[in-house]
Amino acid sequence: MALHQGLQHKLLQKLSPQQIQLMKLLQIPTAQLEDRIKEEMEENPALEQVEEGHEDEFDLKDEFTETGDEDFELDGSESEYENIDISDYVHEGDDDVGDYKLRDDNYPEADEGRDIPHKVEVSFNELMIQQLGLLKLNDKEQKIAEQIIGSLDDDGYLRREINSIIDDLAFRQNIEANEKQIQKIIVLVQEFDPAGVGAKNLQECLLIQLRRSSDKNQDTSLAIKVLEKYFEEFTKKHYEKIQKGLNISDEQLRIIISQIVKLNPKPGMLSYDSGSGENYITPDFFINNNAGKLELSLNGKNAPDLRVSEGYREMLTEYDKGSKKDKRQKEAVLFIKQKLDSAKWFIDAIKQRQNTLLNTMEAIMNYQHSFFITGDETELKPMILKDVAEKTDLDISTVSRVANSKFVQTEFGTYRLKYFFSESLQTESGEEVSTREVKKILSDIINEESKKNPHSDEKLTDMLQEKGYNIARRTVAKYREQLNIPVARLRKTL
Repeated sequence: MALHQGLQHKLLQKLSPQQIQLMKLLQIPTAQLEDRIKEEMEENPALEQVEEGHEDEFDLKDEFTETGDEDFELDGSESEYENIDISDYVHEGDDDVGDYKLRDDNYPEADEGRDIPHKVEVSFNELMIQQLGLLKLNDKEQKIAEQIIGSLDDDGYLRREINSIIDDLAFRQNIEANEKQIQKIIVLVQEFDPAGVGAKNLQECLLIQLRRSSDKNQDTSLAIKVLEKYFEEFTKKHYEKIQKGLNISDEQLRIIISQIVKLNPKPGMLSYDSGSGENYITPDFFINNNAGKLELSLNGKNAPDLRVSEGYREMLTEYDKGSKKDKRQKEAVLFIKQKLDSAKWFIDAIKQRQNTLLNTMEAIMNYQHSFFITGDETELKPMILKDVAEKTDLDISTVSRVANSKFVQTEFGTYRLKYFFSESLQTESGEEVSTREVKKILSDIINEESKKNPHSDEKLTDMLQEKGYNIARRTVAKYREQLNIPVARLRKTL
């Protein structure tokens, strides 16, 4: 019997806590940055926000020099800290929703109306806390609910295991809770708006929204059954298996698909203005066209005025004056130094976050200059993460982190940064065009077709080839699915 031995190689890179902190800050959208800063200030009294009109004479660079610390870079590898698996912090490519893309139509951005959004007044976290205040809970239940809300991901999901939440409550707040008590509060949080928050995965998120639908009818019930019993088949677009299992017609399937794709796969990604029932996005960047010259600016909320506490620095000076220190004094000095270092690291991370965001968006703006001037999406050039990474000297994973969670407001509407990335396709003349351009033309052809006699994928392929696009039928089918457009027989109407 032969003995087979395999080796698994795993890429490890030394990352300091400061570098990890910066990567996490890059991932946070503008709407949630203020909450993250407040959280840091609550945990570290050595960090302060400068009041308006108050000048801060503290020189961050001098302080780093005095303590012997050096500025940290995203791609630095030297560190005194232990090895950390970089895969825990780097998320490549698209969000993890499988083949079922659920489009970005759930966001009120460019494709729908191109209205410029209003300023957001209430963050997602604040909205959760506001709704929590409407519940009648005892002190223990209130603490549990706050812990659950604090455990929600940026997209509104509760992916943290119940046992981990129990441990968090025990170690951080000295509260003993059991699984039943936690689950009870989770159910209450799942009743909050926007519908879908508190779900553990995409399937549960969509089911929560359907079950809360005000328009309850047979089609809604069927859509719920599809997600309950045929979720995997739905994500893989195995529609015939669903039809056979539920014994439904093409028309019913079309309605079900339409109903599900309109749901919001990431309820936490939208912020809400409490004064209205509409959803708004907080843009991270603004691009203005000033007489043909594009001007880029960062949302002011990304540039908070932070400083290291003067009181804490004076405390450290006082402790250092003493020639002899007992154990208690040494511990106090160590504590103060740690808090000062942590505050300086955080301030520097915020500044590096601003620079990284601006550099990334400037590269995208320059690359897609024609689009930002005209608003014509057929002007979008093929662009992948690597293109921007090369322009900015940033790691591809860093560009991905920025692009996946940020929005830019233009005169044509507000767009997710991911919108500007696409692969290339060659035309008959050898010219490279963006796949987004091809998808736009494909969408236009289908919109103009006769619904009594819709085009097959073969016919669509022929029509695109006639326009000069060298494209295979299977590629047309893939683009059609990515646009959430069903096959011809499901588009047919009597």
